[in-house]
Amino acid sequence: MIIEQIYTGCLAHGAYYIESAGEVAIIDPLRETAPYIDRANKNDARIKYIFETHFHADFVSGHIDLAQKTGATIVYGPNAEMEFDAHVAKDGEEFKLGDITIVVLHTPGHTMESSTFLLRDEKGNDHAIFSGDTLFIGDVGRPDLAVKTNLSREDLAGHLYDSLRNKIMPLDDTVVVYPGHGAGSACGKNLSTETQDTLGNQKASNYALRADMSKDEFVKEVLDGILPPPQYFPKNVMLNKQGYSSLDEVKIQGLKALNPTEFEYLANEEEALMLDTREKAEFTKEHIPNSIFIGLDGSFASWVGTLITDIKQPIIFISEPGKEDEVITRLARVGYDNILGYLSGGLHTWKEAGKEVSEISSITAQQLHELSNSQDIKILDVRKPGEYEAQHIEDAQSYPLDYLNNNMAQVTRDTPYYIHCKTGYRSVIASSILQARGFDVVDVAGGFDAIEKTGIKTTDFSCSSKTA
Repeated sequence: MIIEQIYTGCLAHGAYYIESAGEVAIIDPLRETAPYIDRANKNDARIKYIFETHFHADFVSGHIDLAQKTGATIVYGPNAEMEFDAHVAKDGEEFKLGDITIVVLHTPGHTMESSTFLLRDEKGNDHAIFSGDTLFIGDVGRPDLAVKTNLSREDLAGHLYDSLRNKIMPLDDTVVVYPGHGAGSACGKNLSTETQDTLGNQKASNYALRADMSKDEFVKEVLDGILPPPQYFPKNVMLNKQGYSSLDEVKIQGLKALNPTEFEYLANEEEALMLDTREKAEFTKEHIPNSIFIGLDGSFASWVGTLITDIKQPIIFISEPGKEDEVITRLARVGYDNILGYLSGGLHTWKEAGKEVSEISSITAQQLHELSNSQDIKILDVRKPGEYEAQHIEDAQSYPLDYLNNNMAQVTRDTPYYIHCKTGYRSVIASSILQARGFDVVDVAGGFDAIEKTGIKTTDFSCSSKTA
C-alpha cells in the first residue's frame, strides 16, 4: 500500500495518491492531471477511482479531465448533484482498491455532501481518514459555504458537530488524519502548518473535538471570527458541479505570444486585464501603465480569485520568460480560463518598442517613521482585520486587501496614501490597483515587519499606545 500526499503550497491544498496491487485512487485532485497520471504510470498502475470529498470552493478540481483521460470513476458522497457522469455513494459504501478498502463516511457540515473517506488496510484495520474540509489539523471546515434559504450556517455547524462526534471521533486514536488543507486556506480559520496527524492527537489538541463540548458551544466557537468567504468561492463550486473546459484547451489559447502592439490592442479594445506576475520589486520599479500586480511568488491563485471579480474577465499577462505555463495553470486552478495570451519577451520587449512604463513610488519603513513625525500623512494598512487589531500604526486606516473592491469610497484623490502590509506583497497588489484607478500611492517597502522596528508609535487591540 502506498499513500502519498501531493501538497500545493500556494493553495494550501492536499491531494492524495493511494495505490494497492496496481490500482490507484486519487482524492481531491487539482486541475492539472499530469502529476497523477505520471505517478501511476511510474508504477505501471491504473487509476481506478477519483474520490471527491465535496464540491470544492477554493479551487477547480481535476476530476473531469482526469476521468476522461484515465477512464476512472468519479465518486462523491450522498446528496451530491452534478452535471457529469459520477457515482453518488451511499453512507458506508465500500470500494475495493487492490488489497485495501475505502469506506464512505457521510460527514455533512462544511457542505451537505461532504464526506470523509476511511481507508482500511490489507488486514481490514482502520488505517487513515481523508477528511477533506470536515476535519483539519487544529481546526474544522467553515460551515457557511453551502447556506441555502432553508439552511443557516448555524444549521450546518450543527450537522458538522454531529458528523465529528458520530463518524470520526469514535474511530481509533491511531488512525491518521489526512486533511484537504493546511495553514493559509480560507476554508477554515485556525489551520495548523502540519498537514497530517493522528486522530488521537487531534482529540487532545483540536478545540473543536473537545469531549465535553456541547453542540451550542461548538456552533458558537466554530462560527466566531469567520470572515466572509472570497467572492470566487461560489463560482468555483458551480464549475465543480457543472463542468469546465479542458486545461489543455485553456493552455492552447493562453500560450499565445503577443507582441507589444497586439498586447496593447487587447488591453484597449477588448478590455483585457493586464496582469503582471513578476516579483514585486521588479513591478514597483517599472511596469505597464494600468497593469495590476499579483506576483507568482505569493498566494497568487487565491488573490486572483479574491480581487478579479469577473471569473470570465479576459486576461493578458506579463511574466518572467519561461513562467508562462505556470501562470496559466495557476489561473486555471481557480477558474480564470479566459486567458488571451502573454507579452512575448516580457517588459523588455515592451520597452524596446518605445512604449511607456510607470513606477510605484516606494519608501523605507524608516522614511515612513520620519515622515509621520514631521507631518500628517494618510497610511493605509492592507493586512487582515485580525492583524490590524493585534497591532497597528497609530492613526493608520484599516483597508484590508481582501475587501478592497468594496471599500473604494474610503479613499480620495486629493492626497497621497502610504500603503503597507506585513512584508510587502499585499501592499504592492493594493498599490497597483489604486494607482490604476487614478490614486496617488506610495508603497512602504518591507511592510509592518520593518515598520515596527523603527520605533513608530503603534496601537494594539486594547487601544493603548506604545512604542514598538
